[in-house]
Amino acid sequence: MAVAVITGSARGIGAAIALRLASDGFDIALNDISEKSFENNDIMDKIKALGVRCEKYIADVSNGGQVEAMVKEIKDNFGSIDVLVNNAGITRDGLLARMSEENYDLVIAVNQKSVFNMMRHVVPVMMKQRSGRIINMSSVAGLHGNPGQFNYSASKAAIIGMTKSAAKELGSRGINVNAIAPGFISTPMTDALTDEQKKAIFEMIAMKRYGSVEEIAGVASFLAGKDSSYVTGQVIEISGGLSM
Repeated sequence: MAVAVITGSARGIGAAIALRLASDGFDIALNDISEKSFENNDIMDKIKALGVRCEKYIADVSNGGQVEAMVKEIKDNFGSIDVLVNNAGITRDGLLARMSEENYDLVIAVNQKSVFNMMRHVVPVMMKQRSGRIINMSSVAGLHGNPGQFNYSASKAAIIGMTKSAAKELGSRGINVNAIAPGFISTPMTDALTDEQKKAIFEMIAMKRYGSVEEIAGVASFLAGKDSSYVTGQVIEISGGLSM
């Protein structure tokens, strides 16, 4: 059975993608940074109820050594890695003039370097198989910028460049590499916005609503499946018409 690895998948968009890929028949390797992330969380039970295998792996994906060990363990346990979804990410928002170097470096490490770390160690597995799908989570902030998110926008823009470069390198090896750029999706992160902030966002969105994590998962399902076999190097924006 094909195997999908999803980083930052204890909850939110990552968990929704894991559940959707499990419903598509993939065995699932979940990843998050700590055991605490999985507390009071039934994502593993939901996935196993679909009749597929599911294991969790605790690792800080911004740490190359931890990623190397995790990827080896996943490969040993499952036998293959067919889909990689680089979803792990954080925000540390603030205006540029007030942003600390620490918060800049942290966001770049978790959001961007993690993509390098995961691809660096998963790609050799896929190259030996001569097949694989890599889906990198970018953002509309990476496409268009966003005030107060200099570090986040930088990390997500870099992921787009990494996606396109990898697609050119790996296409002849049977590996498709694409990115998803969500807009404002209903998650605990957006729930924390003030009513005033939400109203301003709604005014910019053509569809006048937030997207759902399931809508992101549906596009990930397409990119992981056979219908996207000739799609690579693309960035699919899912924003309800935010940037039109």
